[in-house]
Amino acid sequence: MGFVRVPKAKLVGVETVVTVSDVCKKEEVVRILEALGVPRDGVLLIHSSFKELSRACYRAESVLHGLVEYMAPGTLLMPTMSWRAVTPDNPIFDELATPSITGILTEMFRTQYATRRSLHPTHSVAGRGRLADDLLAFHHLDEMPCSDRSPWGLLDDCDAHVLLVGVGMESCTLVHHVEQAIAPELYLSPPEARERYICRDRHRHEIEMYTRRTLRLPRNFWQFEDMLADEGRLHRQILGGTLCRSFTAKDMVP
Repeated sequence: MGFVRVPKAKLVGVETVVTVSDVCKKEEVVRILEALGVPRDGVLLIHSSFKELSRACYRAESVLHGLVEYMAPGTLLMPTMSWRAVTPDNPIFDELATPSITGILTEMFRTQYATRRSLHPTHSVAGRGRLADDLLAFHHLDEMPCSDRSPWGLLDDCDAHVLLVGVGMESCTLVHHVEQAIAPELYLSPPEARERYICRDRHRHEIEMYTRRTLRLPRNFWQFEDMLADEGRLHRQILGGTLCRSFTAKDMVP
């Protein structure tokens, strides 16, 4: 197998050696994004599972490199949630140190590419690009994890695209924003049960904040996919045998 030396100085300040196959797979990522109509200078939020792509011999580094390179003129966002690790018994969220529990792509993006991460103990988002600071700056200000000022609530304001890679609508956190906007008393713990946390940013500044927990309730996540599909607003492509779905946030948010 041949090798090519691909400089990554623009992305992480180092040089790496990747295979020709890696380059082809990165180009396939770019092709999929173009086919889904994702604008390079727009905002893209990605939920993902890498299991099927790994079985198809895709490397997380190559896929992530392709995503970051494609969205370089715009803004790339990924969920970096930590609700399993940051709890009332362990109430410290650290922007740089608290790991993401939402998959290998999100953790690699958080540690290698993201320039900012929103300050939230359970529903944080990491990002890089033109609008990252604007979208991630206010998450700690509200008690609802997916409030209008959270990254989730701002997605429709910036005409963001949402991409689901190897996951379904049950992984789409934008659903929770819609729920909390319509009926917070139904989907969140009551205000008197709010939890206190300390969020530490990358400059070591600490902020005290409060949040309410998202309740685990039976939900019909698939109604959103059916709605989008019926209206012709859901787009699908296959990457390495993995189903990718995309739509715009404004098409889901009422």
